[in-house]
Amino acid sequence: MPGVTGRGRCGRPEGYREDADELMRLVAGGDHRAFEELYALVSAPLFGLVRRVVRDPAQAEEVAQEVLLELWRSAARFDPGRGSALTWVLTLAHRRAVDRVRSARAAGEREQREAQRAAAPAFDQVAEEVEAGLEREGVRRCLARLTVLQRQSVTLAYYDGYTYREVAERLRLPLGTVKTRMRDGLTRLRHCLGGAA
Repeated sequence: MPGVTGRGRCGRPEGYREDADELMRLVAGGDHRAFEELYALVSAPLFGLVRRVVRDPAQAEEVAQEVLLELWRSAARFDPGRGSALTWVLTLAHRRAVDRVRSARAAGEREQREAQRAAAPAFDQVAEEVEAGLEREGVRRCLARLTVLQRQSVTLAYYDGYTYREVAERLRLPLGTVKTRMRDGLTRLRHCLGGAA
C-alpha cells in the first residue's frame, strides 16, 4: 500500500493485514500517529463501501467520518483472532451505512404519512353531529314502519341488550316467534335505511 508498505513498524516486512492489525493495536493504546496511518490505509476502501450503500456523496462522507471516529474510540474492541482489521473496519462501515439508509427511509415514510394526514380534510364536528342526527332520525322513521312486535323485539335486543331468549320471556312469546319477527324486522329496517323501502 502506498505510504505505508515498507516502513516496518516491528522490524518485519509489512503486508496490508499486518499493517492494519498492528496499527489497530497501537490506536487502541491511543497512538495518534498510528491512527493517521490507519486512516490513510483504510479510508479509501471504507468510503467506497459506504458510497455504494448510501449513494448520496455528502451522506457517505458523514458516515465514513462517523466510522473513523468510532475506530478511534473503540479500537480496543478489535480482536485479531476473529479477522483482519480491514474486515472489522469494513463491517463497522457497512453496518453504519445500512443504519443511515434505514433511518433516511423511515424519515421519508414519516414525512409522507404526515403529508397525507395534512392533506386529509379537517374534522368538522358540526357536520358530524348533523349527520349523526339525520341517521338517528332515519332509524326512528324506519322503526315506526315496523309492526309493534317487530319494533319491540328489535328495540329490546339492540337498544336494551337482551338476548333472544330474554326478549321472548319479556314479551311472553315463543322463542321461534321472536326470532322470526326480529329477522323480518331487521330485513325491513335494512331496506328502509338503504332507501329501498
